[in-house]
Parts: sequence; C-alpha cells; structure tokens
Amino acid sequence: MDDRHEPAPPALRVSDSDRDEALDVLAAALAEGRLDPPEHAARTQRALQARTATELAALTADLPTPARTRADQHRKDLHDWLAEWRYWLGGAVILSTVWAARCAQRGELTHYWPVTPLGVWAAVLIALAIWPRGSDDTEDR
Repeated sequence: MDDRHEPAPPALRVSDSDRDEALDVLAAALAEGRLDPPEHAARTQRALQARTATELAALTADLPTPARTRADQHRKDLHDWLAEWRYWLGGAVILSTVWAARCAQRGELTHYWPVTPLGVWAAVLIALAIWPRGSDDTEDR
C-alpha cells in the first residue's frame, strides 16, 4: 500500500448568484426571527466574502430554505416564458434560413413552409400565457 494520500480536490468556487441565493436564505431567516440582527449581519458579511461552496453552505446549513412566494413564482414563470420565445425566435431564424437556401437553390420563391411549425409553437406559447395553471391554485389551498 502506498502511504501517500492524494490531495483533496479543490473546493468549488461560488458565483454571485450562489451568494445571492444564500443572502436570500439569510434575509428570510431574519424576517422569520430565526436569526437576530447581529448574527444576520455577521453571516451576511461572511457570505459576501465566501469563495467556496463549502464556506457558503456552512452559513445556511442550520436554516430552512424559504418557500417561494407567489410573486417569485410568477417572476420565474415569466422569465421561463420569455426564454421560450427566445428559443422560438432562434427556431424561426434557422427554419427561415433553410427555406431561403432552398428558394435560392431552386431560383424561385416557394411557399413559406416554416409558418406551420412556427405558428403551432407560437400558439402553444400564447396558450400558456392565457390559460391559468392549475398547480398554483392547488398549492395555495
């Protein structure tokens, strides 16, 4: 057996969004009375200075993750919906490029066939915006 130990892998560095998530947990804990103001200030300062996930996790390990509020859920849903429209736009560019290349190859304008898949996709996205989601109603009851 080899007595040498392999070095421990370096700790995973955190991003600004990771720090923001930890700060949200600390703020919720302060609002719920789980932390007093001095302890919250100390943990907040340490969270802002944290470089690794281990350092950050230690600051919130004894606190529950706050429940997502309705406003947070609506904001996330809107963000996801807008992201889907960006995917739709990318698909429109790709399909239109394929259509234009085919028209150039034939030397004439043909029927704009991308209207069918893009129209169906857009209809689904519009339906998602119009029709209420049942999961939100059942969670609040």
